[in-house]
Amino acid sequence: MDNSFLHRKKLLLVDDEPDLLKMVSDILSDAGFETVLTAATVKEAIITAEKEKPDLMVLDVMLPDGDGFSLMKQLRTFTNVPIIFLTAKDEAADKLAGLGLGADDYISKPFMPQELLLRVYAVLRRTYKEDSPQVFLDGCTIDFSRAEVNKGGEIIPLTAKEHTLLETLARNEGKIVTVDALCEALWGDNPFGYENSLNAHVRRIREKIEADPSKPVSLITIKGLGYKLITRK
Repeated sequence: MDNSFLHRKKLLLVDDEPDLLKMVSDILSDAGFETVLTAATVKEAIITAEKEKPDLMVLDVMLPDGDGFSLMKQLRTFTNVPIIFLTAKDEAADKLAGLGLGADDYISKPFMPQELLLRVYAVLRRTYKEDSPQVFLDGCTIDFSRAEVNKGGEIIPLTAKEHTLLETLARNEGKIVTVDALCEALWGDNPFGYENSLNAHVRRIREKIEADPSKPVSLITIKGLGYKLITRK
């Protein structure tokens, strides 16, 4: 199976054990991952995640200035990327707590390198689709290479912001992308105050991709959270 497009994804490892951190980092780097970031504390993890915007994070449950569960809650205020927990062997309570918070998977220590890789690949594959210039929706096709929508034979151009917004949603197809994450994708590191502008872009996109923009079936609002894009298989 070709994992080359996954290897371009940026990973963040958070653990206060230097030897384990180096071992996991080496395993992932040797497998072909191009960017593997590390942090040893909750504070360092937050700073790194905000600055580097990783595509997946692996969090230890026990950290010197907190725990992985509280860290995940803080991370979820500004990012919706997948999270895998590292838990102590047979700590069922930790596993249930992590999954209950919405973690994507967990790995029990000690673990085999191949198990780590398989779980990381599995979560990345569920979350991100291989880069494709076209996305098929109900009643239309988006061609990202041309920045246009083909809707029943009518070619409708996308603006730069619309292209970025749809591309961000398409990379996370079927998953909720928060309002903050979308504003950050469109307007950079200081996305606050742009929610009305985001709503306006969503309305214009729906006019281009939906058969009935007032009853969307492709670009769905998740009230209080954000939006998700539903593609046609």
